[in-house]
Amino acid sequence: MTITETAPPLGEPLTLAETKAHLRVETNAEDALITALIRTVREHLERQTGLSLLTRSFRLYLDDWPPARVIQIGRGPVQTIEAVTVYDAGGTPADIDSAGFVLDGQARPARLILPQHPQPGQAINGIEIDFTAGFGTTGADVPDTLKRAMLLHAALLYEFRGAVSPGDQPAAVPAGYDRLIAPFCRRGL
Repeated sequence: MTITETAPPLGEPLTLAETKAHLRVETNAEDALITALIRTVREHLERQTGLSLLTRSFRLYLDDWPPARVIQIGRGPVQTIEAVTVYDAGGTPADIDSAGFVLDGQARPARLILPQHPQPGQAINGIEIDFTAGFGTTGADVPDTLKRAMLLHAALLYEFRGAVSPGDQPAAVPAGYDRLIAPFCRRGL
């Protein structure tokens, strides 16, 4: 199972103004750095939790259907299923009618049950599921706890700005960060 982002988010969950206010930065001299740190802490949080903070499009690739009929989607919260495509042995795509599908987009991971499962002819990535995931289109839709974790993380990275290059961030996570994001992390056995 592989998930790729097909459309980037239209913004960031934290604005430059709110991040600068948290950092107590009043000049514009480091706006580019702070903007890069915002992106870095969002990407780190999304990797840690499997969440998509702002709504955007993704594609899930599967080699075959899971034996238990339930397709787990490791990026959430899933809002909509856009398309399900199966490729035959010649690589020709066929869209699957998703009428009657059942989606539990809020589950961790999200779960999808389709009424039909035509066999893919392609051995690798023979099934594609296009979906939209995220809390919403603006930072106001993102849970405050996650935004607080991002602000704490951005502050720590801002402190390291002279010691660690932006390309090598995140250098560390602040104390309390793990407790803030813990309710949003996937747990496995």
